Amino acid sequence: MPDEADRVEVTASPTDVTTATDVTPGWGGSAGGLGVVGPPLLASRLSPAALPEPVLVRPRLLDRLDRGVAGPVTLVLAPAGWGKTTLLAGWARAVRGEPPPAWVTVEAGDTGERLWAYLAAALRAAADGVPGEGPQPPAPDGPPRPDQLELLAAALAARERPVLLVLDDLHRVTDPAALAGLEFLLRHTEGRLRVVAGARTDPPLALHRWRLAGELTEIGPAELAFTPDEVADLLVAHGVPLPAAAVPRLAERTGGWPAGLRFAALALRAQADPARAVDRFTGDQPDVAGYLRDEVLAPLDPAARDVLRRSAVAAAVCADLADAVTGRPDAGQVLADLAREGGFVQRDGSSPPWYRCQPLLADLLRDELDRLPADELGELHRRAAGWYAGHDRPAEALRHALAGGEWDTATELLIARWPELAPYERERPAVPAPPEPPAEAVRRDPELALAGAAERAYAGDAEAAAGQLRRAVEQARDLPAPRRDRFRRLAVAIELTLARLAGDHDEVRRAAGRLLATGAPDGPVDDPRAGAAEDADVRAVAGTALGLVALAEGELPEAAARFAEALAAARRAGRPRTELVCASRSALLDAAHGALRTAERHAREALALPSCQGWSSRLDCGYAYLALALVAWDRDEPAEAAAHLTLAGTATAEPGAAALAALCRAGLLAAGGEPAAALRALVAARETAPGAELGARLTADEAQLRAAVGDVESARALLADAGAGATDAATAADPSPATGAGPAGPDPGGAGGGGRAALDVALARVRLRSGDPREAGRALPDWTSPDAAAWPLSVRLSAGLLDAVLTAGGDGRRAGRILEQVLDLAEPEGCRRVFTRAEPGVRDLLAAHLDSGTAHWPTVSDLVRGADERRADEPPERPAGPERTLDEPLTERELTILRYLQSILSNVEIASELSLSVNTVKTHVRNIYRKLDATRRREAVRRARELRLI
Repeated sequence: MPDEADRVEVTASPTDVTTATDVTPGWGGSAGGLGVVGPPLLASRLSPAALPEPVLVRPRLLDRLDRGVAGPVTLVLAPAGWGKTTLLAGWARAVRGEPPPAWVTVEAGDTGERLWAYLAAALRAAADGVPGEGPQPPAPDGPPRPDQLELLAAALAARERPVLLVLDDLHRVTDPAALAGLEFLLRHTEGRLRVVAGARTDPPLALHRWRLAGELTEIGPAELAFTPDEVADLLVAHGVPLPAAAVPRLAERTGGWPAGLRFAALALRAQADPARAVDRFTGDQPDVAGYLRDEVLAPLDPAARDVLRRSAVAAAVCADLADAVTGRPDAGQVLADLAREGGFVQRDGSSPPWYRCQPLLADLLRDELDRLPADELGELHRRAAGWYAGHDRPAEALRHALAGGEWDTATELLIARWPELAPYERERPAVPAPPEPPAEAVRRDPELALAGAAERAYAGDAEAAAGQLRRAVEQARDLPAPRRDRFRRLAVAIELTLARLAGDHDEVRRAAGRLLATGAPDGPVDDPRAGAAEDADVRAVAGTALGLVALAEGELPEAAARFAEALAAARRAGRPRTELVCASRSALLDAAHGALRTAERHAREALALPSCQGWSSRLDCGYAYLALALVAWDRDEPAEAAAHLTLAGTATAEPGAAALAALCRAGLLAAGGEPAAALRALVAARETAPGAELGARLTADEAQLRAAVGDVESARALLADAGAGATDAATAADPSPATGAGPAGPDPGGAGGGGRAALDVALARVRLRSGDPREAGRALPDWTSPDAAAWPLSVRLSAGLLDAVLTAGGDGRRAGRILEQVLDLAEPEGCRRVFTRAEPGVRDLLAAHLDSGTAHWPTVSDLVRGADERRADEPPERPAGPERTLDEPLTERELTILRYLQSILSNVEIASELSLSVNTVKTHVRNIYRKLDATRRREAVRRARELRLI
């Protein structure tokens, strides 16, 4: 559920809008002696614009403006339709306090004299009637002389409260001299004049000065774009009953563009099935197309508009591709200039950068592109196909070859590059289907229909791909033997892709087996159409498919083995696209197992591949970023982990990967003081996690977190349900020392060695937190056994560290030896989280280890110093002394709820977290207040801390 501050509120539109001042013609009277009588000033230009119905309040943006006006200049910069005026007007009306913001709407053709007439009126109005501020500032009615500027600056600087000035549509001022006086005032009023401007392009102000000084707040299209939650609230306000699942699709379809969303809301309101209508809402619809043509395309230079239209033949372009397609050597520079303005032309972060248009604008440009003569459009496709083929992008090359009628090129691309034509993105951007090859061409060359099937499968159109595959098979019956065998291999590869698209894991395994079984004798070396496929290609494609199935089923060891084999084969065959898929997943699986250095290397190698550029392969790159997030988290680098987790994007929702992402996200939330949110993330992931091992690891983390917030009862129950504690039975039959690790027992629930060990370590921690170290030792699995080498490193290290803690109470020297073994395992991978997030006694154990001697002195020293720094940031310890006791002690459940009272959760939310009724929680809270002699929540928490209950 989104934070309250990020929700959009629906309010009624103001009905009586009054101007900030009387605007009687000729109103002057400035101290500068000017009483110029000129054309009348329009009240509508001196007051915030009327807000569109329904009025939407976007708190996150209003808060951004509130923070921005602490500095001299705030700039809301975006193209047409991004809600600049609406945002500024809503903020200006919502500002509390005196004086209210002055408002000036700039119009085209405003001269310096006319602009300053409005500025003078606005400044006087803002200052008028504010008690204790003295006379109005001496604002001249025309372009001010230097002496007048100094008088005005001195008057503004002497004011107690700053004057807020909103300038809407400031891009309409084209003469820098008209704003020179405003720059002077901003520099010399000691922060008492603060300007908030809205513009489509950079205004003629020296923005670099404020930017360099860190005094410029900029709000651009990325922030103005509606979030999915805001889209949902906009639709509710318009009365559009769109299912929640369709809201993200609409947000993606419009790119969050405010004007486009309002057009969509109006269009969907009239539809019987709004969810289906979302996919039909495109940029070539009359209202949207008219707005885009008039407000976005019309102001562009004709050359820039031509570059945009011709570049739209591809979903995204880099400068080199744009030059090749358009035939213009400056096409890349044109796109760079358009992307600098943002909003409708976006660039990615790669080098060289790639560019793409906002989705609705791309629809309109493609519509205009389709109106070109057929030969001209075909030539654009042929140029694109040639460029893609020469830059290791065979899937895009195939689509453009088919669209351009280059049948021989399409067939050769399939034969030579078929391993790279398997789709691995779950959702790909919709692209128009190229025309089907003519029947005569398919009869002559059945592989051409296979090429069409491969293109449609890559686009995610399984039905069309299956039809093309059947068409190809019908024409291939009389092929000669070597060519027939090669045809069969290509057909099976497409069948494997269709099985993957259908999510049929059993059929994927069967199709992969058939592909591995394909083989043909070599044909003549001068006939590329009759040779056998390389063994490495077959193994790379089949192994990748099997690895994806294993990962989706949560079988991590099998997936790791499959991807390792496929990665080696892809590198032997020189298939960068397949290499990216395998390297990114291998990186994630290595990180999950604890091979952090290998995971980091594989992830960075994957991100360096060309396939990761230009918004292609976002899912595969997301796996690499998720691997880096896990690496950073295990190394106790939370800021880096959070950044990489954000970049992981859609990979965090993939089967298997979602569970690993939840472990990382929950750890970050808990470390950031949000245990309730962390628990929600773990519970949601546990309910859908594939495979027993991932479910066990999620359960273990959830139980430990519940115990950490004081809910030991539910932690014990959760672990018991998962089968933790199987080592207890073995320990009872063959008891070991209470402070040593118990023997491994049977595998509960088929969780695998790593999953079972994670559950047992969690149980040991819960028992230790309950004050029962003997029972904790009985639950602890044997982390030194040969089988433990297969556990995730974090689980093995946690078990070893807990073993050292349990041993330290009775045998300090043995505890030191155990700790040294743990450090031996952790040091090569740089794993530190197990030490920094461990039991409180670990710091003292590490400090003692420094004194006794260690081969890891720098690491242990850093860990101790870090623990001391964190302790210094905490509230000081109360002096030791006899602790006061309660006349009536709190029950364990009351202690649990007491710990929640420290948070900002309401009683309803606490009840939800603990699966209790609200009335039960209220009863416990009343009992807590009574026993602590408190009357309110804060007082109860303070008393509990004094008594060291929390």
